[in-house]
Amino acid sequence: MADRDTEAEGGTPDLRRGWTTGSCATAAARAAFEALVSGRFSDPVTVTLPGGQTPAFALATTAIGNGWARAGIVKDAGDDPDVTHGALVLATVRPAATGAGLVFRAGPGVGTVTRPGLPLAVGEPAINPVPRAMIARTLDEARAAIGGPEDIEVEISIDNGEKLAERTLNGRLGIVGGLSILGTTGIVIPFSCAAWIASIQRGVDVARACGFTHVAASTGHTSETAVKALHGLDDIQLIDMGDFVGGTLKYLRKAPVPRVTLALGFAKAVKLGQGLLDLHSKRGSVDLEALSAIVADLGGTRDLVEAVKDANTALEVLDRCRAAGLPVAEAVAERGLATAAAVIAGRGMALEVVLFDRSGRRLASTGFRDV
Repeated sequence: MADRDTEAEGGTPDLRRGWTTGSCATAAARAAFEALVSGRFSDPVTVTLPGGQTPAFALATTAIGNGWARAGIVKDAGDDPDVTHGALVLATVRPAATGAGLVFRAGPGVGTVTRPGLPLAVGEPAINPVPRAMIARTLDEARAAIGGPEDIEVEISIDNGEKLAERTLNGRLGIVGGLSILGTTGIVIPFSCAAWIASIQRGVDVARACGFTHVAASTGHTSETAVKALHGLDDIQLIDMGDFVGGTLKYLRKAPVPRVTLALGFAKAVKLGQGLLDLHSKRGSVDLEALSAIVADLGGTRDLVEAVKDANTALEVLDRCRAAGLPVAEAVAERGLATAAAVIAGRGMALEVVLFDRSGRRLASTGFRDV
């Protein structure tokens, strides 16, 4: 998955919330700045988040030397399965050259932007705009309280960040050398969908900025691997949309790409054909009655139609129809195309829906259609 701090709207109630890498970096930077100025670390250190919350963070490590100070905070992502949960986020603060203002550096484990399309310029450390603003504001607050230099260099590091980044999509987005410092609210909400959709959007942005005219959005690893081979795509052209086909299409409507492929398994394609744009099981299940009507339209026998209504899974329906020689996958792909086309119609794109089985074998393809 992408390097995401799962925050903002959504999430699952009654699960413990946590703090983004941006919040941890901000707190570590304040503690290090105060130590640089006063020789003393505040522990815990309190910062103000964009929403006005004022959490206090315990310091996990501190160090100070001639002209520098460092503080580290262990990220607590709450009950979210975040790749950076438990990571040590470090800030090292030094005086900068006169007139430099606030300068950000990527230390070990924090990536550098190498491709256009992200909200940071190529060559910049992967410290996102909101965390930068949070750090700037908290250093201003500290400076107002205890004094200190206006020109400051803040280097953010994450222990083992380069290794952790291998479990994210940072490399695909052109963030090289480690993780990103993320967050818009500073708070991690477990299992929120907002960060995943943000990652989808950044993937589209990078593909467009790199000049690609075709992207393929997939619901899982198998379909992604298969569609990459089918069209000979670069990794940058691959969008990990998960269940968020609606979020993907709505963003493509704002940021069009000439050719779009949706790559899905059969069951998720059935739900798309039903008109669902969020394919998670919590948002809706396969409508076996509707699927049985498709089978009837394809000329299925009465026994087969009734069997579809009582099937345990969509895969069972697929197997029964294939044994009967009925092109149910093709029919489902066409219905999925109709649902998706309605979202992006009139934006000058050609859309294709491709279905794959669990082994990555192609089940059906609509081919590209202008929508």
